[in-house]
Amino acid sequence: MNITVNLGINSYDIVLDGGTLERIGKECNLNRKVLIVTDSGVPAEYAAMVGRQCKEPYFEVVESGEASKSLENFAKLHRALLNNGFNRKDCIVAVGGGVVGDLCGFVASTYMRGIDFYNVPTTVLSQVDSSIGGKTAIDFEGVKNVVGTFYQPKKVIIDFDVLDSLEPRQVVNGLSEAIKMAFTFDKALFEEIENMNTFPEIFSIIAKSILIKKDVVEKDEKESGLRKVLNFGHTLGHGIEAQKEGELLHGECVALGMTAMCEGQVRERLLKVLKKFSLPTSCDFDYEKALEFITHDKKANGSTISAIVVNEIGTFEIVDMTREELGRRLKTILEG
Repeated sequence: MNITVNLGINSYDIVLDGGTLERIGKECNLNRKVLIVTDSGVPAEYAAMVGRQCKEPYFEVVESGEASKSLENFAKLHRALLNNGFNRKDCIVAVGGGVVGDLCGFVASTYMRGIDFYNVPTTVLSQVDSSIGGKTAIDFEGVKNVVGTFYQPKKVIIDFDVLDSLEPRQVVNGLSEAIKMAFTFDKALFEEIENMNTFPEIFSIIAKSILIKKDVVEKDEKESGLRKVLNFGHTLGHGIEAQKEGELLHGECVALGMTAMCEGQVRERLLKVLKKFSLPTSCDFDYEKALEFITHDKKANGSTISAIVVNEIGTFEIVDMTREELGRRLKTILEG
């Protein structure tokens, strides 16, 4: 299955199937110098498989985890490109989750003012969301994704077979982002997730989530309006994620953030789905530290922060909230 993201000269295809990694050389132009970047948590065979299909492969590995989205690794990858004589006709291939994709996309956007970048997401989270749309970034001074660019990949290669290597926790971690998109844009998809019983159905959920993301990105490539809705659950979630320092996964923190941005029967349906897939609905954290992280979030606008609220499944509202209002909602996560 091929899905085209239509962005004029920046358009690209997303290729979804089983076994796409084994034929990436037919899908992408690897007949040149290729820097293949992966992380320590990804099976080494995935990067090796890409390397066997390249004319001149080079490999770099970063440590697994959010901490790798750093200035140090940004410099490390630039150094690898420079020391191995990469020029503007060469490319980078990211093989891993959202951390590797965000880091490599940012490096590709800045090396020699931009070289080709292919994204091979290997987690449900990155396949559903972060590999699509051209957001690239690193974290800085404890603030998530505060330094980055919009830079679209040349192609995204999604191989469903690689998901077999994931632990169940990582699968539902990514499912959280699919729930987010369904909850805000597609009531029928949310109902499908409500009725989903087995993980093999995740392939259909991934494809449908990508179609939602594609539509949003085509309408608002650089997040000036509609695309902000994809931040549902992230404003509070990022604060919790930064404060917990790796104890909780990104999708788990988004799940927590979503619970505070809806009420009544809508919230009850969300809680039921989150509990069904063992996603957290409450947690202990340092309230003051989390709130401080939130106020430094990149979505801040003067004295208020734009947050997404869902009053009816499949719809959304963008609301400017004060620190005090966000604080009240944050406390509901502590209270459960």
